[in-house]
Parts: sequence; C-alpha cells; structure tokens
Amino acid sequence: MRILRAVRSFPLPVRLLLVNQLGVNTGFYLLIPYLAGHLGHDLGLSALAVGTVLGLRNLSQQGLFILGGSAADRLGARRVIIAGCALRSVGFGLFALGDTLGVLLAASALSGLAGALFNPAVRTYVAREAADRKAEAFALFSVFATTGALAGPLIGTVLLLVDFRAAALTAAGVFAVLTVAQAFALPERAAEPAPRGVLADWREVASDRRFLAFSLGMVGLFGMESQLYLLLPDAARRATGWEGAVSLVFLTATLANLTLQLRITTRLQRHGPPSRWIPLGLAVAATGFLLPLAAPGLPGVLGGVLLLQLGLMTAQPFVLALIPAFGRDSLTGTYYGLYYVVSGFAAALGNTLVGRAMDSAATAPWLLCAGLGLASATALARLHRTGRLPAPARPLPSEAR
Repeated sequence: MRILRAVRSFPLPVRLLLVNQLGVNTGFYLLIPYLAGHLGHDLGLSALAVGTVLGLRNLSQQGLFILGGSAADRLGARRVIIAGCALRSVGFGLFALGDTLGVLLAASALSGLAGALFNPAVRTYVAREAADRKAEAFALFSVFATTGALAGPLIGTVLLLVDFRAAALTAAGVFAVLTVAQAFALPERAAEPAPRGVLADWREVASDRRFLAFSLGMVGLFGMESQLYLLLPDAARRATGWEGAVSLVFLTATLANLTLQLRITTRLQRHGPPSRWIPLGLAVAATGFLLPLAAPGLPGVLGGVLLLQLGLMTAQPFVLALIPAFGRDSLTGTYYGLYYVVSGFAAALGNTLVGRAMDSAATAPWLLCAGLGLASATALARLHRTGRLPAPARPLPSEAR
C-alpha cells in the first residue's frame, strides 16, 4: 500500500510520531464531541457553566501554544510531547471522575495545556527528523490524524452505550499508553543550549515581518477549515432535514484525505516550491463555499466539502514544511507555537463572524468564507511573487515517490 511504503521510508522517530498522532486524535475525538452533552444533560450544568468549561479548554490551549513551542526548543521536543500526553491523560481522567464545577474546570485547563504542549512539540520533532522531506511527512501526519478523528467518534459512540465515564476513562487510557510508549521508544534529541531568555526568543520571532505577514495571510485557511464543524454540517442538516447527514460531511472529507493527500503532496512538490502551491490550495478551498450557492441541496454541500478538503490537502503540508525555514533551527518550536496562536484565534473569530452571518441572509456565510479564502490566496500569492517566503530544500526525486 502506498501509504505504508511511504511510512516505512521515514526514520523510526517519524513513524512513532505518526502512530502517536493517530492515538492522540482517536483519544481526543473519542471524548470531546460528547463532552457538552455530558455536562449539560448528565450533570445538569447551566449553559453558562458548560460554555465556561469548554471555553477554558480552548483558551488554555490556543493562548499557550507559544509556551509549548518554546519548551520544545529549550527542553527538547521529546520531553514536552511526553509531558503533554501525560497531562491530557490526567485531564480526561478528571472528566470521568469529577462532577463538581471546580474539578471540571481543572480538567478542562489541564486538557488544553496538554494540547498547547504537544502540538507544536510534535511538529517540531517531525520537521527536524524529516529533513528535506517535511511536506511528505506532514502529508502522512494529516492522513494519520484524519484516521484518528474518524475512529474516535465511532469508538466513543459505542462506549457511550455504557456511560460517559467509560468513554472518558478509555480516552485517558489512550493518552496514558501513548505517554509510556513515547517514554520508552521515542529517541531523545538534545536541545541546543539557549544563550538568552525566552522573551528574547519571542521578540525575535514576533519581529520577523515575513513570518507575521505569512501567518496573518493564512487566516483564511484557519477560518475555512473550521467550517467543517460549523457551516457545512449545518447546511447538510438543513438540506436534508436529517441529522445523520452531518456524518456524510465528515465521511467525505475523511475519504478524500485518506485516498488523495499523499498523492497530491508528492506530485506537487516535484514541480515547484511550497510557496507556489499554498495560494492555489487557498483558492480551491474558497471555491468550495461557492458551489453550494450554485448547486443547492446535499450534492452541492458535499461537493463543497470535497473542494474545501482538496484545497486544505494542497496547502497544509506545504505550510507546515515552510514554517521552520523562516528562522533558526533552534527556534522551530517557537515559530510553530506562534503560528498556532494566530490560527486558534483566527478560527475562533471566523466562527463568530460566520455564526452571525448564518443568522442573516442565506448567502452571507458562504460569500464571507469564499471572500476570506480568496483574500488569503491573493495575499500569499503576493508574498510568493515578491520573494518574501523562504525556499526550503526540496527532496530528491527518489525520495518523493
């Protein structure tokens, strides 16, 4: 199988982290989609309390990505990955055992902090181990992550037939197993000595105008991607009057990713630098929000999902491969951390704007998303044309098969 051959061609640490991402997403989606229902229905919390618990997890993760990235640079990515998985295990365990607001808030904060630690650390480790094959490594990373995101809810649905506690303890167990496996199997990679303080590192990254322009230009990608969980499921539900139509959105996106992601990345990287394909991916994703306007009904919505996913598959591996090329290797984690801070807040803002648009004219949210994506595509194309994006090393032809 093409994917398995590609996985075997990478060093052991990359293979371990691919499996790790499969486990991370399986454990996460096994629990999180059902958390709001548990808090509101099972525990009887108010809507305000439910929103506070869920919001604290998002805030503690998105706002602290920069800390996780800096920790990966200074302490070594392996240690931060292990610490993050251990914290996620504790946090999910508290969700299983706690029923008071204080315990639930602690569980939420720990779970968010865990993601802030291991997300940039994993990408830092993969980027350094993959060398000049970063785009292909991140394409595989996306495939494994998507598989976990599909498997998690399916397992969670079965476990909920027992009760929520069974699902939460299973999710905690997944992260506990990952913690132990990485502690024993993931090789240590010594971090470079830090000659100065963390704030100096942050100032260096934050003053990188090329990187800031790139990150802000990518806002459209974050906003469009988040609509896989808001606008598109809602449109599928409205088009059919059937709640189960939502699953078709995720199934379409997942199957496209599993069958096409690696092929798209390996072929495109032979024909130009990453900066060439990112604007194209953004533009393709943007057209996914115009198709449902031209072809109303479920086929149009699912066609839009497919176009959005094709755009994401075109752009995302090259985005992740490009980020380390902006600065010193010893600041790779910090660059990823700041990038994910921007992405998190951009996704939150995008959902807020789209949510408001959904309450107005029927066409408004679709035009908003398409316009946002095309604006980002234009911005990235300009950065590419003016030579403001770095050019990481390209793989040898034999490596890109």
